[in-house]
Amino acid sequence: MSLRLSLLTAFARYVVKPMVAHAADPVPLRARFERVARRLFRVPPHTLFRETALAPGLPALVISNRPGSHPPLPRKRVLYFHGGGFVAGSPRTHAGLLAQIARLARVEIVAPAYRLAPEHPFPAAPDDARAAWDALIALGYRPADIVIGGDSAGGNLALGLLAGLLAEGQRPAGLFAFSPVTDLTFSGASIETNAGRDSMLPTSRADDLLRYYLPGTPPDDPRASPLFADFPDPPPVFLQFAATEILADDCRRIADRLRASGGEVTCDEWPDAPHVWVIFDGYLPEAREGLTRAARFVSGVLGPDQASAITPAIR
Repeated sequence: MSLRLSLLTAFARYVVKPMVAHAADPVPLRARFERVARRLFRVPPHTLFRETALAPGLPALVISNRPGSHPPLPRKRVLYFHGGGFVAGSPRTHAGLLAQIARLARVEIVAPAYRLAPEHPFPAAPDDARAAWDALIALGYRPADIVIGGDSAGGNLALGLLAGLLAEGQRPAGLFAFSPVTDLTFSGASIETNAGRDSMLPTSRADDLLRYYLPGTPPDDPRASPLFADFPDPPPVFLQFAATEILADDCRRIADRLRASGGEVTCDEWPDAPHVWVIFDGYLPEAREGLTRAARFVSGVLGPDQASAITPAIR
């Protein structure tokens, strides 16, 4: 563990985790995340941002690099869902992370601004995820042209979308997720065993999350908890998480489920790091390494000849 990662872990444990644990209303917390993210998270040079509408009421941010610098693969897309506990976050809070993936993997990324709870509880977010996929298909992209991605709650949406698509015979090129939450019944052993080790997520907010996001919906509904979904003939999947996270078993168990369905799953398990540490690219060497591994996976499933060419981008 680098000194920078040690300092970040301490900051998360003593500042971020208590703030999340004691936030009475998710809406002010959402606004604070937006302000901090735009000031803190770095965007690499030569990044292009374009706002678009994937469907009525569903805006999105399209992220790529200038053609003269890390040009994207033609006719390939990443469909990425941001994290934030279903109540916070946006494509803009994750712009730095997404721009670096776009740069490293040489791919264009589409990040929908899906509706957030508590104003828009389940199933608004998964409905928006499906609308975003349908919009790309309507534009002429084939399922094999698209990799689905997400972090935390966005990883939940990505995996839930994958299950629904596979049930219809639509098979994306692959899926990658950073520390996804896959089980909203919170039955994984690491929810308890890592409660004190996780430097970012407090277990005390589990009931609030269900109250905000799933009012009146059973938490074992497969659309809300992909761990309980079926994944017939899944594409390759890349999962990145830390062994110290409360969501570690969410990742391990969904990997087992995908493998039981015949899927090829890479579990990139790190010994100790905060939740979705890759968002701190530009500050942590571990973040760049984590993003490089994910980008190599993305390029490999979209164009196997591209993966070997990936090297860490210049800061």
